[in-house]
Amino acid sequence: RGEATTLNNIGLVYSDIGQPQEALTYYQQALTISREVSDHRGEATTLNNIGLVYSDIGKPQEALTYYQQALLIMREVSARRGEAATLTNIGAVYSAIGQPQQALTYFQQALPIRREVSDRAGEAITLNNIGLVYSDIGEPQQALTYYQQALTILREVSDRAGEAITLNNIGLVYSDIGEPQQALTYYQQALTILREVSDRAGEAITLNNIGLVYSDIGEPQQALTYYQQALTILREVSARAGEAATLNNIGAVYGAIGQPQEALTYYQQALPIWREVSDRAGEAATLNNIGGVYRAIGQPQQALTYYQQALPIWREVRDR
Repeated sequence: RGEATTLNNIGLVYSDIGQPQEALTYYQQALTISREVSDHRGEATTLNNIGLVYSDIGKPQEALTYYQQALLIMREVSARRGEAATLTNIGAVYSAIGQPQQALTYFQQALPIRREVSDRAGEAITLNNIGLVYSDIGEPQQALTYYQQALTILREVSDRAGEAITLNNIGLVYSDIGEPQQALTYYQQALTILREVSDRAGEAITLNNIGLVYSDIGEPQQALTYYQQALTILREVSARAGEAATLNNIGAVYGAIGQPQEALTYYQQALPIWREVSDRAGEAATLNNIGGVYRAIGQPQQALTYYQQALPIWREVRDR
């Protein structure tokens, strides 16, 4: 059991530093042992972890397969907290593949269980996830309602990192509804907390979000300042997917200010990283962006080549 737990922990580290294949190797070893010693809870936890990796690398169907196996076991052994966490994970996959109603169904099943077992932090996570769905389907006021409930709980349980994530989410809503100053207020609050708790990856995400606001309001130099800060941190903490996303954002700024060659330089740096971390959606977005640059500079055949590469990937990850 201890060996399986440790293999799981090693897997979590590899997952955190953007090495999903290594993570899977350790999780599969842990899974074998958990089954061997009939540790059903450990087995379900590991199935969940494997699901998370597949979700992260853009393989939603594989993720769902593992989550559903975990869910059956969690219910079998009456692990209510684990059941709620797994329902939340399944909801997150449906949200990611553009099935918001399915996502809400799972999140709404998770929420009363979280409350039943007095899992306040878990309750806040689920409220956050429900908020994300409402944000995605264009119901910002509903989203804000759930985020504000989550924020209250996170402050109550002194979960500073969770509080920062929620402040970020609220900022995203305000950004989406065209209230950039409100968005910046929430992002700046999040940034302060993330620095306080030394969450470097979270800090970089927030710097990226601030950069997006400045980009949207036509202040490209300000945007670049924040993106470059984010990029430095993401390289420091070996967050490869975040690094690729930031390179994409920087490329977009250069594209917008009429520097297509600079834009291509950043997109071309992002592309191999997406492939390295097996993030198919990120890869498709970057291929699309490269196509956009070639289209803008009057090279339609080159543009089509990249668009044609992006299209089957979007279909593969079911991003309608």
